[in-house]
Amino acid sequence: MLVVMKAHATDEQVRGVCEKIEQLGYRAHAMPGAQRTAIGITGNKGEVEQGTLEEMAGVQEVIRVSKPYKLVSRDIKEDNTVIRFAETAATIGGSGLAIVAGPCAIESREQAFAVAERVHRAGAQFFRGGAYKPRTSPYSFQGLGEEGLRIMGEIRRQYGMKIITEAIDNESLDLVEEYADVIQIGARNMQNFSLLKRAGRAKKPVLLKRGMSATLEEFLMAAEYILSEGNYNVALCERGVRTFADHTRNTLDLSLIPAVQRLSHLPILVDPSHGTGKRNKVTPLSRAAVAVGADGLMVEVHNQPDQAMSDGPQSLFPHQFDDLMTQVRQIAAVVGRTVPGIGVRETAGAVAK
Repeated sequence: MLVVMKAHATDEQVRGVCEKIEQLGYRAHAMPGAQRTAIGITGNKGEVEQGTLEEMAGVQEVIRVSKPYKLVSRDIKEDNTVIRFAETAATIGGSGLAIVAGPCAIESREQAFAVAERVHRAGAQFFRGGAYKPRTSPYSFQGLGEEGLRIMGEIRRQYGMKIITEAIDNESLDLVEEYADVIQIGARNMQNFSLLKRAGRAKKPVLLKRGMSATLEEFLMAAEYILSEGNYNVALCERGVRTFADHTRNTLDLSLIPAVQRLSHLPILVDPSHGTGKRNKVTPLSRAAVAVGADGLMVEVHNQPDQAMSDGPQSLFPHQFDDLMTQVRQIAAVVGRTVPGIGVRETAGAVAK
């Protein structure tokens, strides 16, 4: 169910409706919008008695939501969600493109800083790097753990970039929440429902990657798990799905972008690195992602990809990332989006070099 408040409903009236919903034994999720506040109701096993809520001050109407996903739907929030960060102008969603770049895995302090310096100089506002690596083989490099998180914390202090890194289980999520600015839930964990619920109780935004064989509805339902626990700062990421194609690691499904944007208010990024698995395809697919309306890019960059411990074949050299950013800026201007300047640190009130 969905309670739609009147355009000029007061905060006190919104709180009153939320308290009443809680008294009825349900959970209230207030979603402020530009024109109105909508309150989603979850935890109900069947129909909610509408009469009591419809009569409350400030309520315009009570609507039954037929979709299995409610909180991620545009039925509850027409305006696009924009995830903002303290003391910076960087956002995920909105008119600016979120540019996320860095190595697949943090291998050493020297490697991480070498990459960070170059991607920051090119205009990335977010630094990605894996401290925990879920690998197909148990003998492959599994990441540096907390040491990798500490290195990324140093990078944030040095360059002002926000940190995005993956949590692979509840234990690692506790540490990731402590060190990172955005908690990534990887493709393999898209339907790890206990982990999604834990991410929903976190105080940091969540970047949820699409599972390797997930449908659009399954993807949105996974996001619903996070929002249903009270964390509304969620971004989605298309990273390719498995098909019969053998000329690429995965098949990057760019048709998902407008489909998600029609149904959901959540921002959606594209990961052309995992989506293709091949370095020479990353820049072309980045151009296409921006053209189709993605809210940002997540690109793997390594200073020595031929020696990378993880995903070297799909990682760009720093000079290739420079070229990618030049091309992305040109396409972004055509579709009415903006891309950060070169080598600047953006703050909420000003832009300083």
